[in-house]
Amino acid sequence: FGIHTLLVVAVTLSPVTATAQSDNDVTGEDVYPPLWDLAPENLLDFPVKDNKIVISAWNYQDRLGMYKSLINASAKYFTAFGPQNSGNILWGLPLQHGWQFRTGRLADHSGVTSCGYENGELLCQSVRSWWSCMNYYLAIIPFLGAVEAGLFGQLPYEIEILPPEEQKDDFCYSVKDCWSRMPKLMDDWKAFFEVNKHKAVNSASFKLDDALGLMWKAHTTSIAYALPKFQDRLKYLSDPEANFGEAWANAVDFIAATHFSTDLLTTNNFQAFLPQRMLVEGDVLPSISDFSPEQNKVLVSLRALNKANKLTGGLLLKLWQKAMSTEAGRKMGRKLIESLVSS
Repeated sequence: FGIHTLLVVAVTLSPVTATAQSDNDVTGEDVYPPLWDLAPENLLDFPVKDNKIVISAWNYQDRLGMYKSLINASAKYFTAFGPQNSGNILWGLPLQHGWQFRTGRLADHSGVTSCGYENGELLCQSVRSWWSCMNYYLAIIPFLGAVEAGLFGQLPYEIEILPPEEQKDDFCYSVKDCWSRMPKLMDDWKAFFEVNKHKAVNSASFKLDDALGLMWKAHTTSIAYALPKFQDRLKYLSDPEANFGEAWANAVDFIAATHFSTDLLTTNNFQAFLPQRMLVEGDVLPSISDFSPEQNKVLVSLRALNKANKLTGGLLLKLWQKAMSTEAGRKMGRKLIESLVSS
């Protein structure tokens, strides 16, 4: 039962089921996160105060600017994998963040402030948003890990991340602060950038599968650290949305094991199957009328996968990770998924 369920879920999550986009579509505006053109291009585009580059992590545009600077600075590692930096595997991070922004998931769902709403502060990201807090550990930590790894070279200033107005102890705000409070997370992200930097010098030793392995290791470590920390933020969400958030976090572990490629086009194809609005009370799967059949199917599959993994005490994930533990296994897993999709 478990493996069959897993394969069904894997099929629904496979980007192969989406209509493939050609390389010519890379420049289409809709493939980039909202407001991508307005985000800072590099670190020196952020304001400098008291000899520090100051970044507001609770402003969507600033957080997007951190991603943009990461994408631009790491472009040299991924030139062989797609034109115009489209093969960069870091695209998954800003594109996920853009989906969260576009669907209203970064706003204050407690009703206390107008943070994140069109009639309030649209670009504000709420510290009461579960999605925004989870994303902090997939934005600020990778960014500071890259700074520490020397991705941006020798910077003339230190970096300072501005804290939110409340719940300040849940986050860290500088390279030094993050190293002292969450060394494992920083270490994993720093390793991703350092290994790529080292191997890019000798392009013959640069393997995309290795880079994806390191990236997903850091990614899943960040989520595992943040999940228990922000459990209390789920109370501000509807039950269907909270259940989806938890199921999504669980699914990332399964996706990570396959070294799923998170380049620009693959991620965009994949995200077409995610819910394009917040789930609300009254949304009943698998028949949410304003969602496509595929979106309903993915939500059902994510829920089933999460339940099955919980019922087996995590054994389902361990079996899957074991099956995906070699490059040949991962390749076989992806081929099996593709053959199931095409049959």
